[in-house]
Amino acid sequence: MAARGGPSAWLTSETPASRLQARAVRGYLAWRRLRRNPLTLLGIAILLALVLVALAAPWLATHDPLAQNLDGRLLPPGSPGHLLGTDDLGRDIFSRLVHGAGITLTIVALVALTAPAAGLLIGTLAGYLGGWVDGLLMRLTDIVLAFPRLILALAFVAALGPGIENAILAIAITAWPPYARLARAETLTLRNSDYISAIRLQGAGTPRILVGHVMPLCLSSVIVRVTLDMAGIILTAAGLGFLGLGAQPPTPEWGAMISAGRRFLLDQWWVATLPGLAIFVVALGFNLLGDGLRDLLDPRSDRP
Repeated sequence: MAARGGPSAWLTSETPASRLQARAVRGYLAWRRLRRNPLTLLGIAILLALVLVALAAPWLATHDPLAQNLDGRLLPPGSPGHLLGTDDLGRDIFSRLVHGAGITLTIVALVALTAPAAGLLIGTLAGYLGGWVDGLLMRLTDIVLAFPRLILALAFVAALGPGIENAILAIAITAWPPYARLARAETLTLRNSDYISAIRLQGAGTPRILVGHVMPLCLSSVIVRVTLDMAGIILTAAGLGFLGLGAQPPTPEWGAMISAGRRFLLDQWWVATLPGLAIFVVALGFNLLGDGLRDLLDPRSDRP
């Protein structure tokens, strides 16, 4: 038997170069699997376009999104100087849509950073500790899940006051229970596994096991759930804006734009239809990306 640290141990140990090579191979296989799914690539393209539009809004917008021109109100798409027409106050719809992309991206990013993290923490604690902790946390989760997300978000915004910051907080408060349920189910399958038992035998405490081992193993399922939930988050934010409880006028938020244009839907259809199409396209992009990630991260799928 070779001495510890001898040539045999050196040949069989995993070097940084071998780890980098293994990651490169996994990345290549993941890219090959993505290329075979054109709908996933379409979803990625839509979301990249959203990010680019949000970042380049000051340069892409042809007008000030808040500037009013009552002499040029309700101009149809294709009018000189107004690619997508104007609204009832003469504001350029294209410029307002471009600036609204940044607001939508901000809402999605903040909710995606807070709600899944809270759900992951609550779910892993409930699944790993069990007992009365599991019962208490899951009953709280059931209470929140019993209410429709939009109705519960409306109640929170009504209590906190209208505004985009309160809308983001209300959406995050109502969005965490599905992640908690998912994380708990994953943790229950891991809690008594040989892998976790081996870590316990090494003297690791509960916080280290949860943060260093259980939560990372739950991340792939949570990430897929996040991408699939983003469409619902966008629709909830738009619904709050439509009802006047989200972004307040004259902020160019897509839901508020639909609300302002609903009075002219029969004659000046573009005022409400164009922001509605923007919401539809972005929600579709998130759904396509979520479906692709679900197939990519499915451990039962072994095809390269």
